[in-house]
This record gives sequence, structure tokens and C-alpha cells, in this order.
Amino acid sequence: MSDLFPDPSPADWRGLAEKALKGRSLESLVHLDSDGLAIRPLYAAATGGAALSAPRPSDAEGRAWDVRTLVEGEDPATVNTAVLADLVGGAASVLLKGAVLADSEPLGRALDGVALELAPVGLDAGIDGPEAANALAVAAKGSPRARLMFHMDPLSAFAEAGMAPRAIDEHLLLAANTAARHAGAYPEATFFLAGGRVVHEAGGSIGQELGFAAANAAALVKAAVAAGMTVEAALKGTVLGVSLDQEYFDGLAKVRALRLMWRTLTRAFGIETPAVIEARSSRRMLSAHDPWPNLLRLAAAGYAGAVGGADAVVLDGLSRANGRSDAFARRQARNTQAVLMEEAHLGRVDDPAAGSWFLDARTRDLAEAGWAEFQRIEGEGGLIGSLRAGSLQGRVAAARAEREAALATGASQLVGVTKFVDPAPRPAPFEADPAPVYPGGGDVCDPLIPIRFAAPFETQQREAGQ
Repeated sequence: MSDLFPDPSPADWRGLAEKALKGRSLESLVHLDSDGLAIRPLYAAATGGAALSAPRPSDAEGRAWDVRTLVEGEDPATVNTAVLADLVGGAASVLLKGAVLADSEPLGRALDGVALELAPVGLDAGIDGPEAANALAVAAKGSPRARLMFHMDPLSAFAEAGMAPRAIDEHLLLAANTAARHAGAYPEATFFLAGGRVVHEAGGSIGQELGFAAANAAALVKAAVAAGMTVEAALKGTVLGVSLDQEYFDGLAKVRALRLMWRTLTRAFGIETPAVIEARSSRRMLSAHDPWPNLLRLAAAGYAGAVGGADAVVLDGLSRANGRSDAFARRQARNTQAVLMEEAHLGRVDDPAAGSWFLDARTRDLAEAGWAEFQRIEGEGGLIGSLRAGSLQGRVAAARAEREAALATGASQLVGVTKFVDPAPRPAPFEADPAPVYPGGGDVCDPLIPIRFAAPFETQQREAGQ
């Protein structure tokens, strides 16, 4: 480099940083996250390690990533109107949730006019995933090239509810058999969602979420092979699910770390296949009392998914902490992604984070923490054994308590909730959200109950009349 623009050494950076700290040591800025990983103020070749590459391998029909909309509802006609409006409005694929999934007849009406070969349709059906998958398979008859996403994830549903209608092993086997039955008819379909979101939404750490996702994937693939699918088909039929909150550097590093973990996991199965990652915005970060700052949080989550290389990004509406997203909220979620993609051009580079000493080091650290959690879960008898014993839940509870303590003491802040609070917040429209029904009678475990970190502060504000 020329003398006009000299290449600063680590010592040069350290000197400037120490000067700005006015007597405080640089080491005073080092802090540990909830996985016990050190986050340093300065990174260089000596601390960053070798460069990593974790690019998004797929291309969503010429777009950098798949803009996926979530439509929830019970009435087929209402859901159909919403689905078609979202697809016309910029969404590339759809996730469906609600009673409309109960049978092929209402589901077929909800998808009337949707070209299933062009617009992938996925399910969010919880423990009833196999039944919903059968309904979608029937509704898609006549479209053998339909790009269906059955998204069966019985272990996440069991972990969140803390119960299941029968032994969770049976639910896992049922999902695997359902996948094997439909694999021949729908060669373009994916069958499983190996999610870790249930850990995140319960307050868990990034390493715990990544470890859960890897253990979930391993259990699903093993069950699918036992049901008659090839290892390759089972791996290719598995989508990885992850949550993204407003901490966008950690979010994008999390997506990259999950891709690295998947590479290692598939090699262990003997067939290396690229990861397909669906990133959904976090609900634990949302505020209900003042929903409008959620637009900024959701934009940060979308940024993390785009730069981190997620194949599909699902953003909730700004009012999702109060109820289901209405048409306005879903439009805002789509438009947020449109701005990130078409105006900010975030998808123009395969792996924008590559080469950053900090982001590469953070990616590596998170991948190692996630892999350590995965090994811990496997050592506890796999994901089912760990959930039944309550081992994983205990670790998640500790991570949640640490974050709650940081917020309570002011060491961490929630903008619009604990800091810069609007004294007269305006409501945002939303639709009623039926209370979830968790059928039991079979297996049980300690539930990973979804939380919102803003909730206790909002209760205090309401009691104070704010």
C-alpha cells in the first residue's frame, strides 16, 4: 500500500483505541456472551484466524433469496385472498398456518389459483405435520413438479408444548413414513424442517439453538432412512430453520455457522449436500405496547438473513406480538425485504461477510459452540432423551435468566421498551390469534415456552399508566 494510505498494524489500532478509552484498558471492553464466547473490541489476523466462506448456494428464481410470506387463518376464502395478494405483492413463496391445514378440501380452496410449480407452499402445522402434509399432497394432485415444503418438525412441536398425543418416537416415525410415502410423487418437495427456533423463542443462546437444529436434523434423517428413504434423499429433503433478532451481526454469523455445521453433519452421513436455510424473524424481540419500533427490529432481522446467506427469509408483521398479521403488516414485511433486495442490493455478493476478521471469527466461534451443544445433546441420548430428562431445558433457562438479568440491571437495553420509550405509543392493527391447543395424553417433557423480553417492562408501563 502507498505511503498516502499506510496499512495500520494491530499495534497502531490498539494505540488509537487506548487513546479513545482515556486510561481504561482495552481488555475492559472484552465481554462474554451467553455461550461463554469472548467478544473482543479489536480483531486482526492474529485473532481472526483463517478466512471462512459460507455462501448461499441457491438462487430463488433470479432473486438473491426467497421472500416468504406467512399467512395464518381458518377460513379458506380469506386465506386464499391473502395468499394471492402476497404473491402478487412480491412474495415468492408461502407458509400456511391455522385450521385451514386440517383437511385437503379447505386447503385446496385456500390454494385456488396458486401455481404450485412456481410458488412453493409450505406448512407450519406443529405436531399435526404429517396430517397436514397428507392434505397438501392431495391438494397438489395434478402438479407432480409442485415445489411443496411439508416442513414436518415433530420434535420442535413436542419441545414447545411439553406434551404429545403419543410417544414422540412414534410421531417422529410417522413424519418419516409420511415423507417416504410422498417422496416419489413429489420429487421437487422438501419434507422436514430441522428447526432450532423453539430454543431461541424460549430465551436460549445461539449455541443452544444451533445445537438443537443439528440434533433435530440428525434425528429426522435417521428416522427417514429407517423408513426407507436414501440418505441423500433425506438430507436433500431437510430444510434448516433458524430465528433472527435485531442483533444483526450475531444473526448473520449464526446463519453462516449453521451452514458450516451442516457441511460437517452431512459428511458424517457420507454424502455432502448444501444446506437450505429458512430464517424467520424472532418473536421474542417484539414489543406489544409500542409495536412501531418492531419495523426497525424486523428490518435488522431481514438484513441478517440476507447478508448471512439464508435461502429464504420470513418476516413477521410489526403487530405480531399482539396477534396475527393483517394485510397491512404483511405488506410492510414484504416491502422491507423488497428494499433490502432491490434498493440496498444485499444479495449482489455471494457471501458479503467473508473476509471480515470479526465476522469470520464470530462465525467460527458460534459453529463450534453449536457443535459442542449438539454433541452434548447426543451424549444425553439424542434430542428426545435430552428433552425427556429436562437437560436441554435447564441450559436454556440459564441462558434466558442471564439475558433477563442484563435487561433488569440496564446492562442491556431494548429500544422503545427500556430506553427511548414513547410516552404515547400508537396501536397497530392486527387480527385475533386463537390460543394454541396442545393435545396431550402420550409423551411429556418440560416445555420450552415462548417468551418476549419486553413483556415484564410493558406490564410495569401499563401499571404506571404510560
